[in-house]
Amino acid sequence: MRASMWATAGLCAGLMMGTVQAAPRETRIPDAALQTAAQLREKALESELGYRITESLTTEVGPRLAGSEADARAVKWAEAKFRELGYDKVWLEPVTFPKWERRSESAQVLGANAQPLTVSALGGSPGGTVEAEVVRFADLAALEAAPASSLAGKIAFVDYEMKRARDGSGYGPGSRVRSRGPSTAIGKGAIGFLMRSAGTDSHRNPHTGITRFDEGLMPIPSAALSVPDAQQLTRLLALRPQRVRLSIDAGWNGTATSHNVIGEITGRSKPKEVVVIGGHLDSWDLGTGAVDDGAGIGITMAAGALIGQLPKPPARTVRVIAYANEEQGLHGGKAYAEKHAGDLTRHQIAAESDFGAGRIYAFATSAPEHAKAAEAQIAQALAPLGIEHTPGKGGPGPDLGPFVEKGMAWANLRQDGTDYFDLHHTPDDTFDKIDPQAVAQNVAAYAVFAYLAAAAEGDFGSAPTAAAPAK
Repeated sequence: MRASMWATAGLCAGLMMGTVQAAPRETRIPDAALQTAAQLREKALESELGYRITESLTTEVGPRLAGSEADARAVKWAEAKFRELGYDKVWLEPVTFPKWERRSESAQVLGANAQPLTVSALGGSPGGTVEAEVVRFADLAALEAAPASSLAGKIAFVDYEMKRARDGSGYGPGSRVRSRGPSTAIGKGAIGFLMRSAGTDSHRNPHTGITRFDEGLMPIPSAALSVPDAQQLTRLLALRPQRVRLSIDAGWNGTATSHNVIGEITGRSKPKEVVVIGGHLDSWDLGTGAVDDGAGIGITMAAGALIGQLPKPPARTVRVIAYANEEQGLHGGKAYAEKHAGDLTRHQIAAESDFGAGRIYAFATSAPEHAKAAEAQIAQALAPLGIEHTPGKGGPGPDLGPFVEKGMAWANLRQDGTDYFDLHHTPDDTFDKIDPQAVAQNVAAYAVFAYLAAAAEGDFGSAPTAAAPAK
């Protein structure tokens, strides 16, 4: 009797423990939602809405340097566009950041081979004019290996050639030259910094982008040469030592406040739970910010609007965010993550379009095991668009990073970026480079993803990240 009693007690305890420790139930997407998504996909493919939104932003506002007058106009444009597209709720969230301004820049080779060089000041560069001998380095590692003080009174020139890749993987090494090169050069005694643009084109268009100076260093004028000008300077240096004059009128000027602009299509039965899609509203000032990231704004605004036109919305809310000042340090993404940290678990999953306007070719998420079946269902709905399911590959968009670090689930709809870095951060980033059919395919993919994620029965694993152990 007693043995039986203890066995029964043990069984009850085991059942109780099983209840406490039970794995989350499997996330699945209802058949009816999959049928609606198929109809939504076909409607999106026939729509020019994403293309026309991109046209509107890049034409009516143009370049949108964070903190500029045009940036403020872009915020008003986005707010009005959300309302025009029929979003149920539209609001602004302020984002404050240091303000950098570009006024002019120029560079010339001096002496026997005198000629102009086409340059663009790097974001964050100070103003100033320097004139000195140029010392060339093949890559960042070579600059890092230079002896201390070996560049005293000279201009460092890093001539790293960025590699073209469909997934944009060549940008990491190229952008590190921009982000780390100036501070490294200062540590060697340089008074100016030049780099071959982080780009894959052969046009005389320099690529700008943000740089940072290590704390305690006196910043130096820093600029990117167009690829042909970097090649020209390399050939000149092979002939004889060269002196260059670099003149920049730019710099930080106080702070500015822009806004994350947010629109929602309210969910039917779980309106406080959200699926997030979006892109960043700001751009650099050389082109009109079409591929970076006007297209991302057009794609995700259109996807949300098409979901809003359905006879019945999905269970959860679809939230579209036009993030502020991504280019100079993810300021909008960081502000959003801080403001909404308490609502982390209400964020079902998020995806960001910030890699141009090329066709999407792959899909993956961070979904845990209990949501893998739902991920596969979404992948199956995306397959007719030519999109491959690649579990475990890719990562979140840049503005999502700060919230993903806190535990938000993410999805990645990877675009073909083969020619993205021909245009990225250049004067050539203009609306004529946008392919309307490719944009329609993107809109279809984002609409299908957002709708199905919002209709899923179960979650995709958003949960607060465990605190790092004390050291």
